[in-house]
Amino acid sequence: MTASALAATLFGPEDLRMIEHPLGPLAPGMVRIRFGAAGICGSDMHYFRHARTGDFVVKDPLILGHEIAGEVAEINADAPGLKVGQRVAVNPSRWCGHCARCREGRANLCENIYFMGSASKYPHMQGGFATLFDAVPAQCVPVPDHVPLKAAALAEPLAVCLHAVRRAGDIAGKRIVLFGSGPIGLLTLLAAKRAGIASSAMVDIAPAPLAFAARLGADDIVDVSGGDDGLKDLAARNPFDVAFEVSGTAAGLASAIATVRRGGTIVQIGNLPGGSIPVPANAIMAKEIDFRGSFRFDREFDEAIALIADGGVDVLQLVTAERPLAEAPDALRLALDRSRSVKVVLTAN
Repeated sequence: MTASALAATLFGPEDLRMIEHPLGPLAPGMVRIRFGAAGICGSDMHYFRHARTGDFVVKDPLILGHEIAGEVAEINADAPGLKVGQRVAVNPSRWCGHCARCREGRANLCENIYFMGSASKYPHMQGGFATLFDAVPAQCVPVPDHVPLKAAALAEPLAVCLHAVRRAGDIAGKRIVLFGSGPIGLLTLLAAKRAGIASSAMVDIAPAPLAFAARLGADDIVDVSGGDDGLKDLAARNPFDVAFEVSGTAAGLASAIATVRRGGTIVQIGNLPGGSIPVPANAIMAKEIDFRGSFRFDREFDEAIALIADGGVDVLQLVTAERPLAEAPDALRLALDRSRSVKVVLTAN
């Protein structure tokens, strides 16, 4: 009997359909995973709304999803530590291991990387919003029995934030500001607090996620929906050493450049719109700002699993709604409504 998977497949802007995908025999070297849980990411939302995120444009039907966990259903590989029935978090990155960037220990910058549920390469690598999907053994990280799969699925966004904090350098004792209080901004706040920051400010235009940031321990909450005078005043009174731009907007980046102190650091996490955008670049020069990109993650994925497992970071406190995978299109619409949700998780049932 030919196996098939029910998968959330994107055909165009706001055209996400749950359709059956036939699955052939499991290829040599691969592991087949049965879906357990998945988080809906900001990039999933961009793909859903626009069939693109940043410069990555969907050219063929794309199964979304890269924050995923499940159970090993079948193995056709040398896979030490894995067995059928094993609960795993799935690292969505599939790197080559032999290019210059891989050899220097920066696999997230692999020149040949494929990333699940992403249009960054063509043909696209299909994602994990599917009842069954395949991965290589190296992508499968065992999860202790006490860790809910919905928590394990959020290892991926936590890894993004751990990597961003690492890119910022030593931030112990420093004052930080974060632009964008979505899940990545909130998890970056938690990761930065673990790194020993002195204080933090969260900036956004939406009151609901800002209130959530306050509950997670942000020292200052700045609503810039009516203008940025309050932000400027706060920065003047107590300058920011490090800014994390998470909103993926030109305005957020401009504000980060304007408010970080002379000699400060900006880490760009958010995926800005594709094409050229206006940037006050002279201020980067005049203030001698260290401007650093942060792209996905590398070894931080295993670190994220360990932190979730030992209670170091409670990722489930961000989850505001759960929906079954079969309702993925409606779940995406819910996730887009920032007044009603922070983090939406898909479950098997």
